[in-house]
Amino acid sequence: MKKIVYALMATVTGLVLLFSYRTSTVPESTSALADAPSSGVATVPKTTPSPSASTSSGSSSTSSGSTSSGSSSVQTSSSGLTDGTYTGQAANTRFGPVQVQITVSGGAITDVQVPQYPSESGRDQQINSRALPVLVKETVQAQSAEVDMVSGATYTSTGYRTSLQSALDRARA
Repeated sequence: MKKIVYALMATVTGLVLLFSYRTSTVPESTSALADAPSSGVATVPKTTPSPSASTSSGSSSTSSGSTSSGSSSVQTSSSGLTDGTYTGQAANTRFGPVQVQITVSGGAITDVQVPQYPSESGRDQQINSRALPVLVKETVQAQSAEVDMVSGATYTSTGYRTSLQSALDRARA
């Protein structure tokens, strides 16, 4: 009889421990977020892109947005991109809007910023602090909207690509 009681107690204890185990740890603040600008803009240092530039065959959308030229002389290169700073249309995702701003110099994308992205919850901040730098780096390398999706950040990646394509369309106009 004692063996049955001990077996039941061990089973109950094991189940309680199993169901109380937390599988996700979302830190209250991460060091990556502490270093981020307070304006809510994700940036990556400017780099010099490779001389090759490719054109994108992605979809385009027409909308209103801000477009500004960063220099007094406007240049259009063989890539078809006009020098300046272009902001893409904000793409609405399940977790919030994503908006991309590109800077074109010498006909190539030299800088990418993300002025608007989901950051309401700790989980959003955790995902985007990892995903956005990857997307920005790939954009500068690819010189197009044909960047790989980031695993675990599917909605952000999709919104990023949509807004980036919008900014590229404006840079080609």
